[in-house]
Amino acid sequence: MKVNPQLETMPMKLTEEQVRQYKTHGFARVERFFSEYETAALRHEIERLHAGGGFTNVATEGDGATASAKKINLQLYGLSAVSPLFRALPFEPKIAATAERLIGGPVLFHQDQCFLKPARSGTGTHWHQDNAYGVSCTDPDGGLAMWIAVHDATLANGALQVIPGRWREKFPHSRDPDSNHHIRCYPDEREAVACEVKAGGVVVFSYGTPHCTRGNATDKARAGVALHFMREDCAPPRLRDPEQCKFPYLTGPQAGDGTREYGVAVKGTWPREVRAVLAAVIAAAAEFQTQPAG
Repeated sequence: MKVNPQLETMPMKLTEEQVRQYKTHGFARVERFFSEYETAALRHEIERLHAGGGFTNVATEGDGATASAKKINLQLYGLSAVSPLFRALPFEPKIAATAERLIGGPVLFHQDQCFLKPARSGTGTHWHQDNAYGVSCTDPDGGLAMWIAVHDATLANGALQVIPGRWREKFPHSRDPDSNHHIRCYPDEREAVACEVKAGGVVVFSYGTPHCTRGNATDKARAGVALHFMREDCAPPRLRDPEQCKFPYLTGPQAGDGTREYGVAVKGTWPREVRAVLAAVIAAAAEFQTQPAG
């Protein structure tokens, strides 16, 4: 792959139909949200973080504690803390614009994480609502998750599934015995919709939308990155207090360039970080090819 020195990110604007689907059903699929270059950078960065031991298997043997040797559900929480690429991602204009279009503003970036399902042994994450976890919105309409397909997400490799139209309901949750820290709920699975999407596409859904993933039965790994956002007036007070929490505002009068949160200017660096990841991959491949055999 050659890196285009004039690389620009793919512009993206939600269609009226996608906005209508989100407002009506609590989720929407958006194909080709990221360009081929951007998607390749996301994929290679996840591979780098995985090779570096950044992921943890959160699957257990059904007791919520004993790490499973057969079931593997790899999670890396806090991507922006360990990767310049992912640190820059929420500041990409199309991300903030999408969040504000769907939940209003000002928008805060809340958290990011990745789940990696290895080939054949990768297990899913049970049904849950994001708003059932500790840091929740006062109104589920004010919280947005963006699930990014790092690889093609299909039924066979455990694509994201959602229960449409139920995001304003509060489902009872209990401890998930198949995970070392997750919780789960039990919606009527007959209502489930599978969100198959090509690599580079995204699924956006409300904090109240019940969702899950399934196991990966294919011969290739499958990863998904999740970004989470809140509207300011729905966020817990400590997230809105700059003295207590350093989650960045992406829109509104308090929006900055990331210097307060990360010590360096981040806004506008996404194209540069994409190029840097791809250039490193190309350099590593070239070095490998020049190594003597044996």
